Amino acid sequence: MALETLSVQSQPHRCHWAKTELSIAYHDCEWGVPSHDDRTLFEFLILEGAQAGLSWETILRKRENYRAAFNDFDPRKVAKYDERKIAKLLGDAGIIRNRLKINSAVRNAKAFLEIQKEFGSFDNYVWRFVHGRTIKRKRGAAAQAHTLDSDALSRDLMRRGFKFVGSTICYSFMQAVGMVNDHEPTCFRYHQVAK
Repeated sequence: MALETLSVQSQPHRCHWAKTELSIAYHDCEWGVPSHDDRTLFEFLILEGAQAGLSWETILRKRENYRAAFNDFDPRKVAKYDERKIAKLLGDAGIIRNRLKINSAVRNAKAFLEIQKEFGSFDNYVWRFVHGRTIKRKRGAAAQAHTLDSDALSRDLMRRGFKFVGSTICYSFMQAVGMVNDHEPTCFRYHQVAK
């Protein structure tokens, strides 16, 4: 009993949602870390859209399957998917088999490439919405589902033809790629990510 208590007490304080082995690893190593790699940004854009209506844990469990099914999230390859490839994806039990979400991934890949062409990279485009800097959650501030920044990003992505990019999905994307440091201020990762 005392040994169990000691091991629980010796655990660092994490954000409340990181409870499983998979979510703890994601929380501790990836979530909120600023990303400027276009492939990673595309991956999170697609995964956040796939998550709509589901838990993030479900997506984490299927993440490796998504990487295999979607050519390691290479937007140039995904943009070329045809009906035959989409039918194959709809039969893949390793991913979310939702036609609208799969079609949106292909559409979003094409729009993603257009943004890369216009701005030089998706990174250049997307980080403009936070003026190139990570926004930090203030002490005592409640977690939010969306912000004015995610509203603006959502509107602009939709205008450019993206699907499954509502403001809440955009805010989750912004949290994932470190545009927002939404670690709880008492979480051990809050200050690490801020550096």
